[in-house]
Amino acid sequence: MIRIAVDAMGGDRGPEVVVDGALEAARDGGLSLSLVGREDRLRALLAERPEASRFDIVIVPAADVIGMGEAPTAGLRRRLGASIRVAAGEVAAGRAAALFSAGNTGATVMAAHAAFGMLDGAERPALAATVPTRRSAAVLLDVGANVDCRPQHLVQFAAMGTGYARLALGVERPRVGLLSIGEEETKGNDLTREAHRLLKASGLNFTGNIEARDVYAGEADVIVCDGFTGNIALKVSEGLAEMIDGLLRDSAAKLGTDLAPRVVQELLNAFHRLVDDSEYGGVPLLGVAGLALIAHGRSSAKAVRHGILAAARFASTGFIARLQQEIAASGELHR
Repeated sequence: MIRIAVDAMGGDRGPEVVVDGALEAARDGGLSLSLVGREDRLRALLAERPEASRFDIVIVPAADVIGMGEAPTAGLRRRLGASIRVAAGEVAAGRAAALFSAGNTGATVMAAHAAFGMLDGAERPALAATVPTRRSAAVLLDVGANVDCRPQHLVQFAAMGTGYARLALGVERPRVGLLSIGEEETKGNDLTREAHRLLKASGLNFTGNIEARDVYAGEADVIVCDGFTGNIALKVSEGLAEMIDGLLRDSAAKLGTDLAPRVVQELLNAFHRLVDDSEYGGVPLLGVAGLALIAHGRSSAKAVRHGILAAARFASTGFIARLQQEIAASGELHR
């Protein structure tokens, strides 16, 4: 059975939500779990949930927690027994196949980097979100691992995103776009202009700049940007999707059940599933030499469940080794 190390103390909603989602994942996926955190708290939560005794669950003690608003570097330096550090260590030691955390993103990225090291040739890790488009799904990266990047980092993200799109989305020759403020290669700041030049000279299937309004048009399978830009783009998109979903549901409710037939409800439900980030659960951290999925701090039990199940699916396919082969074949990480 695949074992997932879960940072049970991470997230805005407390360990109760993480434990509930983890138990649902264990039930639905037939998984083994290592719940990492404060032992007394986790034992009490499991005792309140009798179904937990049916699953292969171990508690890995971790005396400390890095808060959601805490500076990652300082937190990891001060808190050697932090749950995210211990959880990453479980994967590095081979006692678990993957790490899942809805905790402090910066601390999770740094803990995974320190515990796993980097894939051959990769300099920076990148968080890769899967976003819906009018044609098919696309990969947007980086969405938060790196605030500041150099142009060559964006090329590396493009190489990793290309490998990820092939493995996870089944795209044979992914089209790479660079997120910028205009389609022309002269548009943007120093970072995007130089990254455009490097991507154009690379062996990747680079199609040029992508404006923000075209992210969801399906013009690219891999969309590259620095983590600051990507995180804002992703969260604006999530907020807009939630607003549209709410407006559509409010409008359908005002029409009444007689004027809002089942087909309308089915369309609304389909739209909700498409834009609901809890359906994805978490995003993989590409570039590190171990499997880590990072979720929203606001994750519900449903999101935790989906994130842990996604981690198990990646682990079952040997994702890290296959990604290393994909990016090695591209040759871009060694230029």
